Amino acid sequence: MDFEDFEIIDVDEIKEALAHEDLPSAVGKIKDYLEQQDRVELNIAITGESGSGKSTFINAFRGIGDENEDSAETGVVETTKVHKAYPYKKYPNVKLWDLPGIGTPNFKADEYLQRVEFQRYDFFIIIASDRFRECHAHLAEEIVKMHKRFYFVRSKIDANISAEKRKKTFNEQRILDAIRKDCIEGLERIGVKSPVVFLISCFDLPLYDFNHLEETIEVELPQHKRHVLMLALPNITLEINERKKKALEKNIWKLALLSAGVAAVPIPLLNAALSLHVDVSILVSELSKYYDTFSLDPASLQRLSDTSGKSVKELKAVMKSPISKEINKEMVIKMLAGCSFVAVDTVAEYFLGFIPGLGSLASGSLSFATVYLTLKHSLDWLAKDAHNVLVAALETPV
Repeated sequence: MDFEDFEIIDVDEIKEALAHEDLPSAVGKIKDYLEQQDRVELNIAITGESGSGKSTFINAFRGIGDENEDSAETGVVETTKVHKAYPYKKYPNVKLWDLPGIGTPNFKADEYLQRVEFQRYDFFIIIASDRFRECHAHLAEEIVKMHKRFYFVRSKIDANISAEKRKKTFNEQRILDAIRKDCIEGLERIGVKSPVVFLISCFDLPLYDFNHLEETIEVELPQHKRHVLMLALPNITLEINERKKKALEKNIWKLALLSAGVAAVPIPLLNAALSLHVDVSILVSELSKYYDTFSLDPASLQRLSDTSGKSVKELKAVMKSPISKEINKEMVIKMLAGCSFVAVDTVAEYFLGFIPGLGSLASGSLSFATVYLTLKHSLDWLAKDAHNVLVAALETPV
């Protein structure tokens, strides 16, 4: 089933159920909410002239190099003959689509969009590596007619800057302003109001406008698609690192309430063991997501090492959290056992489980606290680790 076939559960619905003290109803809605969130699809179309750097942009946007096994094929001639999807490895429902090049003498924007199945995509990114051309104008105009959103990216800015440095009158900001002005005027000529142009270097994304591009896309997407894009993006800047943390924080109370729902079931003896099992499952799943989202896994650290020149050992040296290694069931159980509030929680759940009504709710609230505090502290730790790793990678040797 396509995600658009159903409506994502509104958080207000969950709060409404809680307001009426209907815990089972709230827990059911949360389960549906989280399951739907995992099924959200995001399809991003990357288009532009042949040789503009579409494939390199796709690889950079996915946080991998041009020579990785699953990277988009790059070259000095057009390598994309048909539209092809490149999913994020950790978030396969998020796909970047490499579309065939535009700009041939017989190029017709409307026919091109029909051929690449324009309705499939949530939005388009038009890549240009030179001056704003007529083909860009025609394509942008047609995308607007199709009621789709587009973002205009001027790529290879690093090459432009490098070429201009030879001149005695070199002024980097003046060059950037001139490039941006040329593209904006071209978009204005086709009737785009207040156009925004993003200047990008695919070989050094933190430079120039990448953060602005990512933030603009994020703000303009529906909330559920915004969340999955944020998690999928490579963790390459401190700004993205902080926004990832905020996105993950939003689900903590929902996951804690799932735990409370199990703990509140009035079945003594069985309940404590079942509650612990559910808590561990929730924590292993969510902590693994944190670990991957912040790019702290071995493969991500190796890629960062390759691009930064810092060894993996140097990067790992700044990871100080108690959960900086692989997440598994044994590690989570050990972590829970080491938390002072957990022992009290487990005992209290067992005894309060015998008390009808209030006892079940009380044990549920204690289980809520266990999962909530564990996730909150763990997220803080891993976000700090990721921050330290990025700072270490960006440091220039004295």
